[in-house]
Amino acid sequence: MTAVDPLAVPLAKQFGARTAKPLAKLGLATTGDLLRHYPRRYAEPGTLTDIASLRVGEHVTVVAEVVRSSARPTSQGRGLLQATITDGTHRLELTFFASNVHKLEWRKGQLRPGRRGLFWGTVSVYRDTLQLTQPECRLFGGEGDDEDEAMLEAERPIPVYPAVAGFDSTKIGQAVRAVLDPLREEDVPDPVPAHLRERDDLPTLLEALRLVHVPHDEAQWRRGRARLRYEEALVLQAELARRRAHVALTEAVARPPRAGGLLDAFDARLPFTLTAGQRAVGDEIAAELAAARPMQRLLQGEVGSGKTVVALRAMLQVVDAGGQAALLAPTEVLAAQHARTLRGMLGDLADGGFLGGASDATRVALLTGSLPTAARREAMLDAASGAAGIVVGTHALLSEHVQFADLGLVVVDEQHRFGVEQRDALRAKAARTPHTLVMTATPIPRTVAMTVFGDLETSVLDQLPAGRQGVTTHVVPADNPRWTDRTWQRVREEVGGGGRAYVVCPRIDGDDDAAAAARAVEEDGTDLVTDAADAPDAAQRRPLRAVLDVAQELRARPDLAGVGIGVLHGRMAPDDKERAFADFASGAAPVLVSTTVIEVGVDVPDATVMVVLDADRFGLSQLHQLRGRLGRGTRPGLCLLVSAAEPGTDARTRLETLASTTDGFELAALDLELRHEGDVLGAAQHGRSTSLRLLRVTRDAAVIERARTDARALVEQDVDLAPWPHLRAAIEESLTGEREEFLERA
Repeated sequence: MTAVDPLAVPLAKQFGARTAKPLAKLGLATTGDLLRHYPRRYAEPGTLTDIASLRVGEHVTVVAEVVRSSARPTSQGRGLLQATITDGTHRLELTFFASNVHKLEWRKGQLRPGRRGLFWGTVSVYRDTLQLTQPECRLFGGEGDDEDEAMLEAERPIPVYPAVAGFDSTKIGQAVRAVLDPLREEDVPDPVPAHLRERDDLPTLLEALRLVHVPHDEAQWRRGRARLRYEEALVLQAELARRRAHVALTEAVARPPRAGGLLDAFDARLPFTLTAGQRAVGDEIAAELAAARPMQRLLQGEVGSGKTVVALRAMLQVVDAGGQAALLAPTEVLAAQHARTLRGMLGDLADGGFLGGASDATRVALLTGSLPTAARREAMLDAASGAAGIVVGTHALLSEHVQFADLGLVVVDEQHRFGVEQRDALRAKAARTPHTLVMTATPIPRTVAMTVFGDLETSVLDQLPAGRQGVTTHVVPADNPRWTDRTWQRVREEVGGGGRAYVVCPRIDGDDDAAAAARAVEEDGTDLVTDAADAPDAAQRRPLRAVLDVAQELRARPDLAGVGIGVLHGRMAPDDKERAFADFASGAAPVLVSTTVIEVGVDVPDATVMVVLDADRFGLSQLHQLRGRLGRGTRPGLCLLVSAAEPGTDARTRLETLASTTDGFELAALDLELRHEGDVLGAAQHGRSTSLRLLRVTRDAAVIERARTDARALVEQDVDLAPWPHLRAAIEESLTGEREEFLERA
């Protein structure tokens, strides 16, 4: 008979459905899940909670001292007990109800002045006073308690768990103890190999769980958390190291440079000098393409740092060697923009087989889902025959009907928009594993790169090409009519001087916010931010600005009379998108009201001003990308961030930080700190918890670095981790299915 895994027992079987139901709301299904539900903090019985820091609506757990308590019947004959607790400076009221006052006498006896305890509930306000209604209580050192035990308890940290209504932190702690106490070492497989534990004096997994759930002092829970944090890093880094090793074992077609080919011809025509960074990264990529092992490289850099030129030079090297390159873009607007840019940069080098084309020219084919049948058939034929050395497209490239003559390089733009199956589907169109270049226009902090892209070599472009103009950024208060009028006057001035103006909105139309936000994420990639602590009450919250409404308002403004105003968003037909963009670029409609569909890749040198409405609803990195659409010509840019966010809030801090610096890496790091770290693995967009429970990439660089070194050493010994089956099992449990896709998408 197969032994029951004590960590795989369903909570409904362990405790019954009544207890399992609220735990399921926390994403906990098994006893193992429950043990991995770590305390979010520890209450110190000897340290009173700062009551002034409590916020209305929060579910809180506080340590405080009773000042007074009194019980009386209400006018309806029910019992009412009111007590006051203090942190020594501020006070908090407790209110209890019962069917009659006699049922509250025992509680009043507990709540004697001078006693300290743990109190938890939801903060509300009554007559301008903070209060907890029907809170749960745990008092220290009551009558009848063993004095030594009471003294010991008064010194122990009290785990405070993420909880749900009806099942508070204390009940969760009791459930954890019921599972944890009977366990033996052999019941808890340890993913961390014994030699690594011994080297760093780390506790076993069971010991670590006991240290975090039942600590005797602060040093214990800190030691337990440190071990669990390292374990998380090791599991993640081991999987990344395995992926890197498996790719290294496969064979690719070497694509060495060819003297006198397309790349040399392109370089000779460049109207500018490559930056030192572009040359260095280009040399790295060229050497890897010339090897018979697949290149796996991440190319990141500042907005406008010239990633497209670097990628095009890599594609031309592959074409010179007889292969083809595919560039996968997340949206039709961006794919069409890439195709136009590449053709424009190549000139007659992209007119292979056409009158006027260079002698050894190739073609740049564009393949999207909405192409007319004839154009789609022609693009597919060019890809299959090899006439198109470069094929640019959206998800349409992944169709089983799309074939390549000899796919040698896959360039993925904006990696986070694509899942693992999509990237693999494109790779599978090559006879041998193609080289891969992943590009991102969002600067990635080093700790995130180690955590998410650890299976890729990383190249960074941190120089801007000569001639790029600066962009000045200002925060504009949305509720100041004078400033609002001046914003649109500046737009008119820029347009009058031959410039173009972007106006960015978070929504497409005037539907309800939730539906509009969901559609924006799906159609345009808009990544709306909600700062719950900063948000006003629902009744006072103003609706988000919408493209169609704003365009209509601007057309009616006297100061914009006679100015062509276009719109661009993800729900438009492809031909309409192309027409809107062409009208904007030509100046026929020099003001473009758009969603964030223009966030990356869109290049209009005459664009000199951008107005972002409801700017506080966008993340820092996304705002930085939007701002990067400016200053791409001969004139400097102006970015105006219109927001109703109050000073001192996280939302306002984001905007003020953006206005103060153009360092994308600094902004990306701050964005990560201000927003939920689950975003690192893509979890926030999918509504489930992240694999990272304790590890924080903004704080734990040293832990991640150590785990990466250890993981690589293990994989060098055995790529399948056969000597460490528990580590492999942990990888399969935590990084498979959706979470594996999060890793790829991130």
